[in-house]
Amino acid sequence: MATRQQGEALVAAITSDHREVEVLFEELAAGGDPEHRRTLADQAIMMLVRHAVAEEHYVYPMAKARVEATLTDQLIAEHSEAEKVMKDLEGLDPGDSRFDQLLETLMTEVREHMRHEEQELLPRLVERFTSEQLTQMTAGFLQSRGHTSPTRPHPMAPDTPPLNLLADYGVGLVDRLRDRLTHRGEPGGSGLEGTGTEGTGKS
Repeated sequence: MATRQQGEALVAAITSDHREVEVLFEELAAGGDPEHRRTLADQAIMMLVRHAVAEEHYVYPMAKARVEATLTDQLIAEHSEAEKVMKDLEGLDPGDSRFDQLLETLMTEVREHMRHEEQELLPRLVERFTSEQLTQMTAGFLQSRGHTSPTRPHPMAPDTPPLNLLADYGVGLVDRLRDRLTHRGEPGGSGLEGTGTEGTGKS
């Protein structure tokens, strides 16, 4: 029973991020004010990068030991591909024709990645790890999604633990999307400060 409960906690932590990203994707797909869509894209990128970093630090390394290495390698490669798209999308004017093209590519790739995790990875983690190990993964994942995680994509950084841990945390000190989101709260901005978006949970 304990193992099942801890497994449910890990699944809930990861899939909660997935659902939040999907809400942002649906709102982006609906169109609307260009500046608002740029803000939504920034929020989605910030969430995806934090989510991916948390997984690569605390979930994938343990998963690789007891789940097929090819699956975890595939998931890491999917992170890398999505980060390349996010890097191209970041800062792009919503009026640019590439904005919607890249956004569509990102949504397709991320949705496929989330499907792989939810249908293939998470059930195997719950099945193959002890209660203590699942608790460790959940705690590490949630902690990594905090304020110390980077919020911008860095496709040239190493994707293989533990090298990616050092690279990701280094860049996270100096280049956070929350800076731009906060500035929009100043006079003439979009008023995002105080909404909690700066602490929203990558890839």
